Amino acid sequence: MQIPLQITWKDFSPTPAVEEDIKRYAQKLDEVHDRITSCRVVVETPHRNQKHGKHYHVAIDLTVPGHEIAVTRDPAQNAAHEDLHVAIRDSFNAARRQLLDLSEKRRDHRRGR
Repeated sequence: MQIPLQITWKDFSPTPAVEEDIKRYAQKLDEVHDRITSCRVVVETPHRNQKHGKHYHVAIDLTVPGHEIAVTRDPAQNAAHEDLHVAIRDSFNAARRQLLDLSEKRRDHRRGR
C-alpha cells in the first residue's frame, strides 16, 4: 500500500486484537492487488436495536489506479455481525472479491476479450 492504512473508530474504543485483525486483512489485500494506493476503514457500532441487538458496521474504501472500491453493508441484515471480528472478516472478504474481479477485468481487457 502506498498510503498507510487509515482506521476510524466511531462510538467505541478498539481493542488491540481488533486493530491487529484489520491490519492483517489489509495486508492480505496487498497480496491480491499490488497497486492499492490507499485503504480507509471505518468501524462503527450503531445504536442498539431492541429486536436485533447491536450490529457492527465496517466500511472499506480502497483506491487503485483508475478505480475506487467501496464496501458497505447493512449490518442489520446479518445476525453474525453482532461479532465485530465476523463483521471485519466479511467486509474484507467482499473487498477481496471486488479486487479479484477488477484484476480479472483488467486481464481480460489486455487480452482483447
